[in-house]
Amino acid sequence: MSKLKLGPIVDEKPVKTTVELPATLHRDLVAYADALARETGQPITEPTKLIVPMLERFIATDRGFAKARRSHQSASPEA
Repeated sequence: MSKLKLGPIVDEKPVKTTVELPATLHRDLVAYADALARETGQPITEPTKLIVPMLERFIATDRGFAKARRSHQSASPEA
């Protein structure tokens, strides 16, 4: 099996939000949670808990976003 992009899920104090997902995406999250549980040995009871680490990973690896963030920070006056 190939290495998944996500590792074990960190349990932190959450901020409550509501997100509406298409049924196909929810099925994919359930399948990904199953694969991740097999790979890490850590059962995932709530597949929606994958959303945060997936978004974090996406943002961390998005070069365009990193460049825009650096550009914005360098253009902002320092306090």
